[in-house]
Amino acid sequence: MADVLIYADTHRSPELRHEVPVSIGDAFLYVERNGSRHIVVSALETPRLEGLGFELHPYEEFGSDELRRSGMSWHEIDDEITLRAVAALGIEHAKVPGTFPLLLADKLRAKGVDIVPDQSLFVERRRVKSASELEGIRRAQAAAEAGMTAACVLLRRAKQNGEGLEADGRPLTSERIRAAISKAFLEHGASADEFIVSHGSQSAIGHHMGAGRLEAGEPIVIDLWPRDAESACCADMTRTFVVGDVPDELAEWHSLCVEALDRAVRDVRPGVTGRSVYDGSCDIFEAAGYPTQRTKRDGETLAEGFFHSLGHGVGLDVHEQPVLGLVGHETLLRGEVFALEPGLYRPDFGGCRLEDLVVVTETGAEKLTSFPYDLEP
Repeated sequence: MADVLIYADTHRSPELRHEVPVSIGDAFLYVERNGSRHIVVSALETPRLEGLGFELHPYEEFGSDELRRSGMSWHEIDDEITLRAVAALGIEHAKVPGTFPLLLADKLRAKGVDIVPDQSLFVERRRVKSASELEGIRRAQAAAEAGMTAACVLLRRAKQNGEGLEADGRPLTSERIRAAISKAFLEHGASADEFIVSHGSQSAIGHHMGAGRLEAGEPIVIDLWPRDAESACCADMTRTFVVGDVPDELAEWHSLCVEALDRAVRDVRPGVTGRSVYDGSCDIFEAAGYPTQRTKRDGETLAEGFFHSLGHGVGLDVHEQPVLGLVGHETLLRGEVFALEPGLYRPDFGGCRLEDLVVVTETGAEKLTSFPYDLEP
């Protein structure tokens, strides 16, 4: 078994948060050595880490008091403590994630430690979710559905006037809907730095966050990925709505997206590849005459039809490997969580996307999303 080093904080490093399921905002050293797990960390944090199966090493064990009197900078002291800890624990060769700090890696190599980045090792560790991670994802999904409900409440009250939609006598904008969604997230123990409430032609641009006043009869795409505060795990869901009359083109797209999503949920099971699940959606869209990534020419930038992958893993990051798309060569594993998000788009008109979250079970997939697909909010 290879020795492992991670130097990060658990807010920004999913690799470390997977190993240490505690919120710690300052970077610290995590070590795996001969089957034991060690944490070198400030004594301020050790009480929260006791009883979790780690061997804890406060900074004082490696001479932090002496180093603080030496006149060294805070960063220099941190690096020196790490170098001493690695030496004391007998680390000579170690696998690290691709995000391992370059300066620290250089200092360790200068001391004779063989540092080997191995991103695939850390990706594979995180693919199957732990019980606590899955519970966090379920809580995040509940927050996402609460946010979508809050958006629908506003959309149901919307009326068209001469300048666009209004609700309760005030203009109904992407920004106003986002505020209502954010409030719902917080009430359910989650938050998100950003998320999509796009409308009209904006919704044809996959990750346009949306801005301005909504109109009747245009597509409104709401894509939410809140993060559960307790576990730092994410959800991901999308729905498309229309206030007023539904354009025929959008109604067709929506029907095809529902069909593609239903098929994808049926196709997900252990042992199949992400590519095979993606191919099922492409079959549906191509049969209806829409381009996909499979049909485009090499070098062509596809701006309409089904121009993105079908989905991706979800966990401590909202976008995780493996991908359900052209490069989805990995076979799916029981316990993985995926977002499935078929969509159709046309520039200058807009888009339609539906997205559900599923966990791979022993024989298929369990949907974690229960929100209806209706175009009418």
